[in-house]
This record gives sequence, structure tokens and C-alpha cells, in this order.
Amino acid sequence: MRKQVVSRLYLCISFVVSSMICFSQACNTVALDSISNSGEYSFGILTESDGLRNGPDYSGATIYYPIDASPPFTSIAIVPGYISAQSTIQLWGPYLASHGIVTMTIGTNSLFDDPIDRKDALLDALVTLAEENTRTDSPLLGDMDTDRMAVGGWSMGGGGAQLAAVADTSIKAVIALCPWLDISQLEVSDLEHSVPLLIFSGEQDVIAPPQLHADVHYDYTPLSTDKLIFELDNEGHDVANDPAGGDGDVGKIAFSWLQKHLVGDSCYCPLLLDIPSTSSKYETNVECEENITSTTSASLESDFVSRLYPNPCSQFLNLDILSVGQHTNYEILSLAGVKMAKGVVSHQITTIDIGNLTSGVYLMNLIRDHKTERIKFVVL
Repeated sequence: MRKQVVSRLYLCISFVVSSMICFSQACNTVALDSISNSGEYSFGILTESDGLRNGPDYSGATIYYPIDASPPFTSIAIVPGYISAQSTIQLWGPYLASHGIVTMTIGTNSLFDDPIDRKDALLDALVTLAEENTRTDSPLLGDMDTDRMAVGGWSMGGGGAQLAAVADTSIKAVIALCPWLDISQLEVSDLEHSVPLLIFSGEQDVIAPPQLHADVHYDYTPLSTDKLIFELDNEGHDVANDPAGGDGDVGKIAFSWLQKHLVGDSCYCPLLLDIPSTSSKYETNVECEENITSTTSASLESDFVSRLYPNPCSQFLNLDILSVGQHTNYEILSLAGVKMAKGVVSHQITTIDIGNLTSGVYLMNLIRDHKTERIKFVVL
């Protein structure tokens, strides 16, 4: 199992090392283990036979909604992956609805739709969700918060969710389940958005290997955007299709992400800093409010954060570092720990010639004042 890594932007972040989190007077005691796979609310189901809008950019839809929770309700639309039916991601519906979040799962007009088509499907689904707030016969009439909507998707659907955030920055959160985009055509600018992004990936995923897809999505998303990547140890491409994945950690982290960024409940923020035991990699730049403390914590400080692009690369690699006010060195290491190159970072963006490296996965190790930051990249 690869070393678990957590990176943070800026200073003075409280990093939670126990599973029990205690909050200030504004919050109840909450821990990852206290978020059950089934929430406290019962839920109802709506389909197009119940009068639900039939959107032109998707095919078939199901809305799961909490019955005994208090409105207004936030919502999320989720789309499946390549040659996959709506049923492959529908377990998210009952889970999130039982926790108070209206969840819409959709199918695609063609099983072969590409990520751009899936982006359009998600944006169309948000239209349908918003219309439930005004549809006379809807049980959600007047109960939807149409300003707080999220998107999610699996595989190509996860790539489509990223593209949806680029197209509509009013979206409040993205959950990408083992996302896939065509990396041969992907540019950093393609994922320039400010919508908080949660990525799940499987360490042993052979369809969308994380070093070629999920990791690239994370690296290409701007440093200024809240983002988190949770790679699950020894898992494959469908590990996040069920909230029960990773011994339930998938659902717990997703729910905490939506509570913070979609619902706006900061009490769940520290849970995102509690590294699950099921992870082979866990990295985030999330910060929590100062009034939230933990029973057991350690100070984790970082004077610099960075990203590498393009990733994967072939001839040159750009290192974009947030702060260059102090002396910073870099090393390129093989996964076996062999030093392949080294140098000094003297500008915010430093271009490094990697033409002499053979194809494979490498580590960029940044060193400043005995502090380090390590980033993985791929040479094609």
C-alpha cells in the first residue's frame, strides 16, 4: 500500500488523527463511524410515470427524496459510466435521501455517450430537479433549494461531472466516482473551475487507472478550489458505485463533503481530515473553520503547495508552486526511491526537461526548510 499523503494549503490546519471528533458549542459530537449507511429519514421515489419531467439530454430518471426531513432540500444529480445503466449508481439514491439530500439518478440517451454528452445530461437533470419545486403535483413543491445543487458521476460520468462544473459554476459540489476523461486530449484549462471537487478512485482500477485519470483530475483542478482525492486500497473501478464501498468510508466521506459544500454545515468539515484506514492515498487542500477543534490533533504546516502539468507528460513538465519566497529544491525519484534528477525552484512556474526519463510513474519531491511535499506524475 502506498504511503498515505495529506497536503494542505496555507498554515495552521488542524489535522485529525483519531476517529472521534469533538466540536465547539455550535456542533454536536460527530465521527465517521456515526454516519450510518442508512440515515434517519424515510424516503419516497419519483419517476417519469409520476409526472417527472422527461429531459431531452438524458434517458430515464429516478428521484429519491426524504419524506420526514425539514425543507428546503439540497439536491444532487448522478450519471453512470460508459455502457452502463442507471442502476449501476442507484444505490446512492436511498443512501443520500435517507440523510436528507434529494438525489436524482439518470440514464443516458446512448450507452456509448461520451463525457461531454454526460455533462449535458447532468445539466439537464438539474433543470428537472429545479422544476420539481414548482410542479403542482410534486411532493417537493416549494421544498427545493434551487440554489444548492450538486452533480456526480461514475467513470465517464465522473468526467462529465467535472465538465458540468466548468460549464456551470453555480453548482455547489462535484463527486467524481473513478472519473475518466480522454487524457490524450485533456488540457489543464479544461478543468478550470471553482466548484469543490471530491474524487474517489481505486488503487487497482484497470479501466481508469488513478495515475492516468483521477490523479490527473485532481492535479489539473486549480489550487484555489477545495478538492479531495480518496484512493481506496486494493480496489477496482466500481468501488465507489455503492456508498458502502471501503467498509462504508465512501458514503461517509461523500456525505461529509456534501454537508460542508452543498448543505453548508461546517460541523462535518473535520471528518474530511480524518484519513480512513481503507485508503492507499488521501490528499486534500481543505481547511476547516477556526472554531472547530479536535480531541487529539497535531499541527501540520506547509509553506508551499504545487501542481504539475501536463500530467501525464512526455518531454517537459511544468512545476507551478504557490510560494517561491524561500529556497526550494526539487528531486525526481523513481517509485523505487532512485534519484533521477534534481534542481532549484526559482520561479512560480518552472519548466523541467524530463525527456531522458523512460515511461513510468515518478515522484516529484519538493524540499524547503526540512519540510517536503511529494507529487506523483506519469511519463508517457
